[in-house]
Amino acid sequence: MAVPAGPTVRRLQLGSELRRSREKAGLTLAEAVEGLALSVTKLYRLENGLTALRSAAELHVLLDRYGVEGQEDVDFLTELHRDSLSRGWWSRYRGVMPRGMAMYVGLETGARAIRAWQPNAVLPLLQTERYVREMLQSAKPTEEHTTEFVERSIQLRMERKERLTRGAGGPDLWCVLDEAALRRTVGGPDVMREQYEEIIRLTALANVTVQILPLNIATYRSGTAFTLLELEAPSLTVVRTDSGDGGSNVSDKDSAIWAFARRFDALRAGALAPGETPALLRRIAAEI
Repeated sequence: MAVPAGPTVRRLQLGSELRRSREKAGLTLAEAVEGLALSVTKLYRLENGLTALRSAAELHVLLDRYGVEGQEDVDFLTELHRDSLSRGWWSRYRGVMPRGMAMYVGLETGARAIRAWQPNAVLPLLQTERYVREMLQSAKPTEEHTTEFVERSIQLRMERKERLTRGAGGPDLWCVLDEAALRRTVGGPDVMREQYEEIIRLTALANVTVQILPLNIATYRSGTAFTLLELEAPSLTVVRTDSGDGGSNVSDKDSAIWAFARRFDALRAGALAPGETPALLRRIAAEI
């Protein structure tokens, strides 16, 4: 079953199609917007899926300039535009999302495959509600978050996680966790033991693979947490890294994708085999 594409993915797909049409017409960004109520910056952001056109009329003006006349092509792009304007399920959580997070969650929703490395904490898509709550509550006084912020953030994380267990429509997740992240206590031993059991439960799903990089193995470790998302339509891979202010940086540059894919492959090669994950988690649980 194909992963349903949300508005963020549709914006990327529409932008990609418009860029292809512009280049086929032999126009630069500046030539494409000449005489239109559209700036070079706006068209650049449109082609990169960072913004949307306000109306179908604006889209048709661009299509006319690019010489796109086939009714089938026009109908297809008009449908993409309409879908790109819809509100994703995550839009109701915008008030608790740091910079760049809304775009990332939109892309995550349309991903067919997710590859992630987490050196400092359990991957959010694997976290239990108690684990999330304890993390957010411990940061609440320092970050000056409200109780509403904490509760809404927990709801958002649990909805993201729910996608993993929805059956054939869920993405394939392959995660590598540093053992240090699993031994870093959040909330207390009971919370951690529940978290370990939840990871074991999730690894029994056909679409979830978790490997652990042991502390006593001398191998490559990236100090930066990152996630690679593979989208089906358009065929595209993006990488997400955390920024210093708690926000998210998302890039689809070939150089960045290549660099982080190589890092993930090295981390995966250094970690224990997926089949060893439950036994190691139970051993850690017995030691805390």
